[in-house]
Amino acid sequence: MQEDNKTAVTVIGAGSWGTALAMVLADNGHEVRLWSHNENQVKEINQFHTNQKYLPEIKLPELIVSYASLNDALIGVENIVLAVPTKAIREVLGKIRAVQKAPLTITHVSKGIEPNSLLRISEIIKEEMPKELLKDVVVLSGPSHAEEVSLRHPTTVTVSSENMEAAERIQDLFINQNFRVYTNSDVIGVEIGGALKNIIALAAGITDGLGYGDNAKAALMTRGLAEIARLGTKMGANPLTFSGLAGIGDLIVTCTSVHSRNWKAGNLLGKGKTLDEVLDNMGMVVEGVRTTKAAHQLAQTYDVQMPITSVLYNVLFNGKNPKDAVDVLMSRGRTHEMEDLVNVLEEKSLE
Repeated sequence: MQEDNKTAVTVIGAGSWGTALAMVLADNGHEVRLWSHNENQVKEINQFHTNQKYLPEIKLPELIVSYASLNDALIGVENIVLAVPTKAIREVLGKIRAVQKAPLTITHVSKGIEPNSLLRISEIIKEEMPKELLKDVVVLSGPSHAEEVSLRHPTTVTVSSENMEAAERIQDLFINQNFRVYTNSDVIGVEIGGALKNIIALAAGITDGLGYGDNAKAALMTRGLAEIARLGTKMGANPLTFSGLAGIGDLIVTCTSVHSRNWKAGNLLGKGKTLDEVLDNMGMVVEGVRTTKAAHQLAQTYDVQMPITSVLYNVLFNGKNPKDAVDVLMSRGRTHEMEDLVNVLEEKSLE
């Protein structure tokens, strides 16, 4: 630790979200090491204090120093922020494991679930990192577009860990006047809410791309939240988490914002583009695509009804026409709106 409780923190991943979080840490006076595998990006950040590909026109604080060497970026550091796409998590953790000598607190900010293994990110971290190198795992999630964080617009997130002391330490690292951080002990709920809202955002983009109005999107978001809570609770989450920042908060911002990659991808699908065309057009990772596959598998594993996830899976991976998919949802059999909530609460009370 440095004087005045300032410390060195390594952010792994210099995409938009990793860079924005590095800015928050630098604003708080911490020494920030931003690792990137792209040497040209490293040179740009260090020479010009910009990251034009991911945060155009934003000037980065000089406390942010970028590294191409992971070993150099990790020397003497106790806290790292893991800000890479879910599909790269295992590869990056392997690189960290190969050079790291002392225990780390790893705060991950990725929002996804691994297909086939069906592991949450915190579970992947525990699987990949030896116990002697892993002090604590923390997840940071909530309604937080990198573009707005980099402009220092008011943003509120939550941090969660099985060790609440670790969560509070990370809360202290990040919290400031522009970036308010709450704590939540429900790791499962925070991770599930953050991952599954991307599925609903894809679907919301499709309805907008089809030219449907606010009625359709409001219904989709509301019923989507019911799906998220239904599965999350079956997996052990606290249902109240889904009414908070990592649940409905993140769902709202991802389904309605022009900054949302998942909404943009869905919008293009609704306008008739193929999935391959959409992904080529985006140029950045769309987490909801991979998460839809994992959630579809989870729904089968836990025997949970997830109609929105199911029809979106068929659009993405089985070539179903988006309009036909919406028609399938609208023609489902009659049900009682409160049935989901009652079942969730009854199951929770029996534990």
